[in-house]
Amino acid sequence: MAEAVSPLVVPLPDLPPLAGVRLSSAAAGIRYQGRTDVVMIEVASGSTVAGVFTSNKCPGAPVDWCRASLKGGKARMLVVNAGNANVFTGKAGRDACAATAAAAAKLADCPAKQVFVASTGVIGEVMPYEKLVAALPGLHQSLTEDGWEKAARGIMTTDTFPKAVTKVAQIGDAQVRITGIAKGSGMIAPDMATMLCFVFTDAKIPADALQTMLKKGVDASFNCTTVDSDTSTSDTVLLIATGQVKHPRIPPPDGNAARNRMLADFARALNELLLELALLVIRDGEGAQKLVRIDVTGATNGRSAKKIAMAVANSPLVKTAIAGEDANWGRIVMAVGKSGEPADRDKLSIGVGGVWMARDGAVVPGYDEAPVVAHMKGLEVGIAIDIGLGKGKATAWTCDLTHGYIDINGSYRS
Repeated sequence: MAEAVSPLVVPLPDLPPLAGVRLSSAAAGIRYQGRTDVVMIEVASGSTVAGVFTSNKCPGAPVDWCRASLKGGKARMLVVNAGNANVFTGKAGRDACAATAAAAAKLADCPAKQVFVASTGVIGEVMPYEKLVAALPGLHQSLTEDGWEKAARGIMTTDTFPKAVTKVAQIGDAQVRITGIAKGSGMIAPDMATMLCFVFTDAKIPADALQTMLKKGVDASFNCTTVDSDTSTSDTVLLIATGQVKHPRIPPPDGNAARNRMLADFARALNELLLELALLVIRDGEGAQKLVRIDVTGATNGRSAKKIAMAVANSPLVKTAIAGEDANWGRIVMAVGKSGEPADRDKLSIGVGGVWMARDGAVVPGYDEAPVVAHMKGLEVGIAIDIGLGKGKATAWTCDLTHGYIDINGSYRS
């Protein structure tokens, strides 16, 4: 019997080849049986790279490897496995990364520091990297420019559907493409990304410019999402530019104004892609039945607004009320108050689905709950919160919390 797919699923778009990128996937038997669990992505020689990683203080060995490799600013190959996170594995974990990178580097004829590795899955189990290394030659031989869908499926763990987005942008008079794949379903919370995400472009962009745009884009997308408030040990977002499309040269950093103008449309497309990927992850939250958007206005500043929005997004009581389609706005008030940010009960306003339920510390006179309940029965729920103290605003996205989350995580290692 086929496994259930999230009711919030978004089908994969058409994913045309991207110049300078070839992909392959295989079943190495690292944990799963009968499904792909290793992905190889080779990029053109000279490709530049940027990365953002988890803020978790117990990161996996692959995160440490990528952080060190990022200093070189160049990438030639990416190897990703699912089923084993290679976290809390000490020297064995470091050895697994080094052996994988060395074997991949030999195949790509590049330095090991140009090989990036990423792992997702169970924490605390030693990686059987001999299986991973043994799969690499076959992966290299089967590289193809149209392997996007298989790659997106190959990095899944508890995901119920593969996730990919592609965009086009202009740099001067040239059109460039940006394509990204992501995985994530649980252990999803902000402070870096919230999963694994790999984005590629055929543009020729210096690593420092990629890094600036990626950090800004992640802050406005992945770092505004949460499924369960748990920040993974393995979160990684990489952005790689293959430089295969001819376009005007990107100005140096000392010409920031000119550089920003040249990359304005690229940054727009990248930001849109990152947000769409982040929302795909939330749509596939473990056990999720509803996508929830939380808009906060009237906070003392933007930072405060974001903290309030995330406090509401992470509240189990708010999330279970949404799962039960219960218009219990008192739980939203509670979450605002517990955020620790400036708030005044007598200036606070709460709305759901375009209907204001409470204003100035009390229920709105004549409030009719019926349209709110009707809204909450849908697949997407909107919450509006006006703090009434300033001009700060922010948006966060989450999902509801259902019995399905417990079922999935209660048997995760089974």
